[in-house]
Order: sequence, then C-alpha cells, then structure tokens
Amino acid sequence: MPLLLTEEDLSRALEMASLIPAMRDALARFSRGEVVQPVRPTLKIEPAGGYYSTMPAYLRDDRGGALGMKSVTFFPGNAGGPHPTHLATVLLLDPASGALLAILDGRLVTEMRTAAVTAVSVDLLARRSARHLAILGSGVQARSHLRAVSLVRNLASVRVWSRTAAHAARFVREMAGTVACPLHTAATVRDAMRGADIVVAVTAAREPITDAVWLEPGMHVCAVGSSTSDMRELDAASVARCRVFVDSRASASAEAGDLILARAEGRIGPDHIVAELGEVAAGAPGRRAADEITLFKSLGLAVEDVVTARLAFERARELGIGASVEL
Repeated sequence: MPLLLTEEDLSRALEMASLIPAMRDALARFSRGEVVQPVRPTLKIEPAGGYYSTMPAYLRDDRGGALGMKSVTFFPGNAGGPHPTHLATVLLLDPASGALLAILDGRLVTEMRTAAVTAVSVDLLARRSARHLAILGSGVQARSHLRAVSLVRNLASVRVWSRTAAHAARFVREMAGTVACPLHTAATVRDAMRGADIVVAVTAAREPITDAVWLEPGMHVCAVGSSTSDMRELDAASVARCRVFVDSRASASAEAGDLILARAEGRIGPDHIVAELGEVAAGAPGRRAADEITLFKSLGLAVEDVVTARLAFERARELGIGASVEL
C-alpha cells in the first residue's frame, strides 16, 4: 500500500544538509539529459488570479531511477489568509512498475527543494569569501533560504526587507539564533542590498523591486519569487548587467518573466543565458572573476520535487513514519 506523508512527517524525514547535494546531483543529471520532463503546463485561474500546474518527471540513475509528479497551485491572493500562497501534492511512483509508492504533502517539499537549489547556485557561483546576505521578502521561502544559504557560506550578517516592515521585524525576531550571525531589518531594498555579497529575492512581486544601480561588483543574485512570464522581481537593466544562469533553458524561455520581459524591452538578447546550473555543477565555467555579477534565475523543476520525494520516502521508511493507505 502507498505511504501517506504529511507535512509533519516530512519535517522529520527531510533535512537541508542532505537535500542540497541531492539537488546538485539532480540538476547535473537534468543538464546531461538523464531526466525526462516537459515544460510544465500552467493554467491561469480567474477571477482568483491563481495558477495551476502539473509537473511530471522521470530520472534515470544508478539507484533505479525516480518517477513522479507534483500538482501545484500558486494563488498570490492567499497571502495573509488561512491558506498558503503555494499548495501542492506530490505522487511518487515505482519506475519499474508504475505503482504508487507515496502521496506527499507538497508544500514543504516545494519550500525546501527551492531553497536547496538556491544554495547550490550560491555554492557554485558566489565568491568563496561571500559573507553578507540580503533577503528580499519575509515569508516561508525567506526562512528556508536563510537556513539553506547558511549551510554553504559562513555568513557574517543578514539584512531583510519586506514590503510590510512589521513582517521583516517578525522574521528577524523569530529567526534570531537559527544562524550564527546577526539579523537586521532594512527599510528599503537599496538598504538591504548595500554591501551584500548574496541577494536572494523571494517575493510575490509582479513589477521590479530592484534597480540596476544597486548592484555591486561581485554580487550573486538569486531571483526566486516570480515563476510566470508576466511577473518579475528584477528590472531589465539589472538582468542586462548580470551573467545569467538558469535551472532550465526551456523553462526560462517560457516562464522566466525577469528574462522574457528584459528581452522584450530590448535589454538582452537570446544568448544572454550563460549556462544551466546543472552544467556548472558538471564542470562548465561559472564565475570568471571576483568582480563579476552573477544571477541565478530559479523556476523550479519537476525532477527536484521527484528526487526530494524519493529522499523523503526512503528516510520515512527508515524512521517508520507515515501512514499506509488503501486506495
């Protein structure tokens, strides 16, 4: 019988320190062609202003492979209400038979694997000496990203900006002590970015919150929050100043509003993407100089969800957690 894993179960079964190398391997295999997955089809849900996507993937590896699908919704209007903005369910299947192995609550899967992939980008592209982090946003992804980035760089300071100052203050208060460095709020995006080595944008912004003049030599920027063709967190001039890396070229051409809109405005060309992150993980050139500004545009890949689900399923069986269900 398949195993049902709730968010509480997953909080015990998943740990970021194990997830980061798993995501690095999954990204490398994706870029090597060892993953079968389509660009996710997305439906826009009106009048609620939400989005619904399905994300199937099959990974071939020496562990027997991984097969599954995530069903995910993004409803920005849920912010501040009883439901999270992102809701998801993951199905994990046996790649040898197609049988259902597990049903997983997908919200935590999405939260943790997204932050783990960002941490991979930081590890591969940020300067080794990077110690100062700016987080734009104060929601669940901001929390997960703080934990993940702290595992790949020895942080000395963190500054947090949010559209709602009280939310930033709450973030700093609640996350104090989770990393071995001071956390501070920033009154503006510019204040948060000033002097930062790493900038993580995890907002639900539809229009740019950055300005190219705020970018500083040597920065590594992670644009995570927008995942549709009509949303962006970075202005076109910022994108043009950066060497750009993506998780998937195909996905970026269809979904990365930060890049699509910059190209539509004539600020970048079709060859502005330097490489996929998985190509860098497999040995392709990443950062070339200490003063270079790099950008990782994250969209999220189905294979990340499937590999995370497999990791959680295997760990849950070791721990004896989850409930067997008969369908």
